[in-house]
Amino acid sequence: QVQLVESGGGLVQAGGSLSLSCAASGRAISTYVMGWFRQAPGKEREFVAFISRSGGRSAYGDSVTGRFTISRDNAKNTVSLQMRSLKPEDTALYYCAASDILIPSRSPNSYYSWGQGTQVTVSS
Repeated sequence: QVQLVESGGGLVQAGGSLSLSCAASGRAISTYVMGWFRQAPGKEREFVAFISRSGGRSAYGDSVTGRFTISRDNAKNTVSLQMRSLKPEDTALYYCAASDILIPSRSPNSYYSWGQGTQVTVSS
């Protein structure tokens, strides 16, 4: 099983940018679809983005489209999430996740390995 560790979270003002990173170990991420999800207090886990095994296909949640960019470096076994034009409603615990299903999915139920999360707080 692949182990995932997120980093890069923090406190930022609205309109600012942050870059999250997910470092994988134990297995090569090239065999996995990789995703980012987030969860705010009292809310369900929300899909943010996924990227296909080769990096040739990605998709985003409606609330982050045009502001966030997911990327991966299979050689370095890492996945990144570039976030810009951040809003207070982006405040959440952000999780990196790995999926071994054939077709990339927006459902958290399709992801079997999760990191511990990194906190992103956007002040108004």
